[in-house]
Amino acid sequence: MSEPVARPPSHLFYQSRQRRPLLDRGEGVYLYDVEGNAYLDGSSGAMVSNIGHSNPRVIEAMRRQIEKATFGYRLHFENEPAEMLAAETAKRMPGDLDRIFFVSGGSEAVESCLKLARQYAIAVGQAQRWKVISRFPSYHGSTLGALSVTGMASMTAPFAPMMREMPKIPAPTCYLDPDRDETSLEERGLRYAEALREQIRREGADTVLAFIVEPIGGASTGALVPPPGYLKRIREICDEFGVLLIYDEVMTGAGRTGKFLGADHWPEAAPDIIAMSKGFAAGYAPLGAMAAPKRLVEPVLDKGGFIHGYTYAGNPMACAAGLAVLGEIDRLDLVGAAERQGATLKARLQALQQRYPFIIDVRGEGLLLAFELGRDRESMAPLPKEMNGFVELVEEAYKRKLILYSRRTRGGVDGEHFLVCPPLIVTDEQIDEIIEKLSGALDAFADRHDLPRAA
Repeated sequence: MSEPVARPPSHLFYQSRQRRPLLDRGEGVYLYDVEGNAYLDGSSGAMVSNIGHSNPRVIEAMRRQIEKATFGYRLHFENEPAEMLAAETAKRMPGDLDRIFFVSGGSEAVESCLKLARQYAIAVGQAQRWKVISRFPSYHGSTLGALSVTGMASMTAPFAPMMREMPKIPAPTCYLDPDRDETSLEERGLRYAEALREQIRREGADTVLAFIVEPIGGASTGALVPPPGYLKRIREICDEFGVLLIYDEVMTGAGRTGKFLGADHWPEAAPDIIAMSKGFAAGYAPLGAMAAPKRLVEPVLDKGGFIHGYTYAGNPMACAAGLAVLGEIDRLDLVGAAERQGATLKARLQALQQRYPFIIDVRGEGLLLAFELGRDRESMAPLPKEMNGFVELVEEAYKRKLILYSRRTRGGVDGEHFLVCPPLIVTDEQIDEIIEKLSGALDAFADRHDLPRAA
């Protein structure tokens, strides 16, 4: 490896002043900096790179489209990649969700769902419906519309005067329930679901438009899997009050959980609208989608059209990438791989939990997995906030060339969880490498803070 190269000050800014190595290339589950260091992408970026980096078939599909046309505005032309991708996407949707609207990312996908739901209500004479209930904690995007349904105080508080914050109900964090030893998981799950019914009544049923939920939790709750019966009861409550059920599948879609969609784990609770992005184009191009049924779309079109849109919606190059990504998911059976390798990785994380008592929970489905740190498994209390564990452990892993993704667990202000979500092409040997590097990081973190661990 070469010596570190001094770089000039950057004119870019993002969340902080932190600098990272300069990226050179990606290959499979690894990213390489310009000095030749290989980093195992243990979080697929931000749970994006589902099929791995630099897949030659996807790159070739993009090259072919670039040579033909990189842009054609949707009001002027239809384009074949968008038409083909819409058809392929519709095949994979549950129920009657066969109408596809393309966007460039997850926040745009969520906003599209909210706007379609609202315009549908107006179109069918229910203009009094405008409230969208969501959960706390939750994360649905960073634009003001998406933030209005996000339940993460650290992200929403600064912008509260600029937006209309929507009602929230508690996320089903059953593993933290004080009565978890006395009450069954199913009973507690139904109790959390009934909170939706109560909130709809508090708001006034005729004012509630929709309920938006991640079928399996993402950044805010760290791969939280709903308890048995929860989503089925949610579906029943939505039907009872005429409320639309929106699934935010931005993170769970495209095979990540061992099914193509998180919704596919609960066919009895199919949603009315779905938002997708991230693994949908797997980082090869900015792309996302809303999937909706004809029964919602046609009334809106009949009333003058969908008052919404983005410049790059249905971009031919992005859609060519997305189409190739779906092809690779099928060709390599990456949905099945996520289920198989996810079971292996989850078992290895659970073994680490036995070694490190401050790992208080391991959860997730497929290769959407997370572990949470805390004082002990009896109290389930978070570690002291001043430990800054959600930053420190990530940095220890990064020193060992393992990339993890962390967030504050409890409303974005306390606790910490770590998402371990490598690309779906991860091998057994690479899982060994993840666990070895993660163990070293946990040892260093435990030593620094005098935390217990087994021999």
